[in-house]
Amino acid sequence: VHYLIMVGIYQLLYTRIPPHAALAETVEGAVAIKRPQLKGLINGVLRQFQRQQEELLSEFSRSEIRFLHPSWLLKRLQKAYPAQWEAIVEANNQRPPMWLRVNRTHHPRDTWLALLEEAGMKGFTHPAYPDAVRMETPVPVYALPGFEEGWVTVQDASAQGCITFLDPKNGEQILDLCAAPGGKTTHILEAAPEAQVLAVDVDEQRLSRVYDNLKRLGMKATVKQGDGRYPAQWCGEQQFDRILLDAPCSATGVIRRHPDIKWLRRDRDIAELAQLQSEILDAVWPVSYTHS
Repeated sequence: VHYLIMVGIYQLLYTRIPPHAALAETVEGAVAIKRPQLKGLINGVLRQFQRQQEELLSEFSRSEIRFLHPSWLLKRLQKAYPAQWEAIVEANNQRPPMWLRVNRTHHPRDTWLALLEEAGMKGFTHPAYPDAVRMETPVPVYALPGFEEGWVTVQDASAQGCITFLDPKNGEQILDLCAAPGGKTTHILEAAPEAQVLAVDVDEQRLSRVYDNLKRLGMKATVKQGDGRYPAQWCGEQQFDRILLDAPCSATGVIRRHPDIKWLRRDRDIAELAQLQSEILDAVWPVSYTHS
């Protein structure tokens, strides 16, 4: 029915078919798609469009409607990326690919890819991240070979890059701060199974997902609820070899996966989040052995 209405609007706007004929043909199309009970709805929508056509087309020309982004975010993107902002907006409005992280403690990536192919699916590797696989077509997680056994995890390639740069080592004391839902926590343990990891997040409810991920992958870490600005409350005098801080942010970099962010976030949030990030950084800097 949605597509039928779109065809009707197209006829009204871009063809020489008389409006009354376009309406009649579109309404009768409901019979062809076996939805005759919706003829009145289709007729009403198209007539309403006729009455408000000028107003609606004027509204569509507004940047917010045209680009499906709030005006404050468009202005910030235009200022920060004058040559690329339209490409960024276009990417934000696309459906994201499905990226996976192969658990190297179970299988090398290429071995798991062979299992994927045996299951009738296809994946592609990433040139920079050794555990990353992009699915040719997104599928339910239960269809992935070994998902319940912890062989693979759904995680964006960019998030996997964090562990490549962190480069954790066995035997190290590692802090994963703002850890929920635990994707990076478990990736640290895949890269360094004998590391001692403390996962901390301020949101106790979201920490349940950290426990769930650790359980599915058969891993162990110390998990605590705590505010990153007050490390003495959750780590005492403990020091760490490496710290991974996924600080609270605007999340405007992951709009493609979470499109609601565009409309939930406000311009004033940016400064508030930047201040919070600064406070957390200042607080946790001293708990690193090297302060670096």
